[in-house]
Amino acid sequence: MAFADRATIFIKSGKGGDGHVSFRRELYVPDGGPDGGDGGDGGDVIIAVDEGLNTLTDFRHVRKFVAGNGEEGGKRNCHGANGKDITLKVPPGTVIKDADSGKVILDMSNKKEPVVLLKGGRGGKGNRQYVTSVMQAPKYAQPGKPGIELNVTLELKCIADVGLVGFPNVGKSTFLSRTTNAKPKIADYHFTTLVPNLGVVDLGEHEGFVIADIPGIIEGASEGVGLGIEFLRHIERTKVLIHMVDAASTEGRDPLNDIEAINAELKNYVVDLSDRPQVIAANKCDVMSETDYETVITMLRETYEPQGIKVFPISAVSGKGVKELLWHVNDMVKEIPEDVITFAPEFDIYAQDDPELPFEVSKSEDEEGVYIVEGPRIERMLGYTNLEDEKGFAFFQRFLKENGILAELEALGIKDGDTVRLYGHEFDYYK
Repeated sequence: MAFADRATIFIKSGKGGDGHVSFRRELYVPDGGPDGGDGGDGGDVIIAVDEGLNTLTDFRHVRKFVAGNGEEGGKRNCHGANGKDITLKVPPGTVIKDADSGKVILDMSNKKEPVVLLKGGRGGKGNRQYVTSVMQAPKYAQPGKPGIELNVTLELKCIADVGLVGFPNVGKSTFLSRTTNAKPKIADYHFTTLVPNLGVVDLGEHEGFVIADIPGIIEGASEGVGLGIEFLRHIERTKVLIHMVDAASTEGRDPLNDIEAINAELKNYVVDLSDRPQVIAANKCDVMSETDYETVITMLRETYEPQGIKVFPISAVSGKGVKELLWHVNDMVKEIPEDVITFAPEFDIYAQDDPELPFEVSKSEDEEGVYIVEGPRIERMLGYTNLEDEKGFAFFQRFLKENGILAELEALGIKDGDTVRLYGHEFDYYK
């Protein structure tokens, strides 16, 4: 069975239960007051990381996930039961996108706690909530809010420090089995590896890194040719690439052409991966004549080392040159910041959820040139937006514009250089 690293599913949160209309009917109380209870809230759709999972196989068999509806309120002020939440467990590194637009909704790579992806609809108020001085016996109640439904694509992007790339059959699986605890299948035919194998390189003294063997990429992979594009997404999070080539040309391939072809695929992919730091592992040097060895290694070094790409002649079979390569890559990984590369939200689920969710824009009475934006809609948006990230901040600015918040600030007279304050965040306004 092929590795399941992508799945499209339908998810829906529960509808809120309707509020109830009823009146007390007690002996000797002919005109009892309203006692209709509130409806229960609909169940949430929750996403949680399960460290024990490494594929999305479960979502290939079941594609529809619906949380429970809230119950209707009852007589005697009985509150309807809340709908049952549904929790989807995903592997570390899963990115959730809107299936129609392809925009990122949520990246679970750094999420330790479960995240509510779709909030259930609120339960409606019973008629007892609508009693006023002039309306003592209201005969109406509030219906429950509908749930949210969405088609989403789950994509698994391996979390590894180093990506091992190269054409099929250049020796990547042999290299991985020699240097890590991974046990990949090894055979002499193309696309043996259909699963991105993750392994830990342990260099001792608390030194080492996680490496992902990315299945063979062929020309045209970035355009969907062959299996390669299915696995390119796993390189997106890696800090360093080890680019392995068959220096001995055992299949008649030109190592220089192979490197250029794969670098072209990395550049053409949706996320330009060609600027990722890399080293070249010139494999199978143990089966080369001395003359061929000098010619090929000299050619590779003269071509790539001026570009800052170091070339290591190695033999994955005998282990020659492997230790030097691993220590060099270990040093490269340590020079790059520790943070896992994450993907900022680009899609606002709740823009379609509850346009009535309130917010308020006001001018501070105590401080000159300070404007305050607050309310449930703002709190909810800040909960799933990373303002430290460039894409996240761009999304935040679009949110302010599309929800009419900028227009309200301008109506209140905001000027360039004034301060906008939102729940602990402060920004200078410039038109």
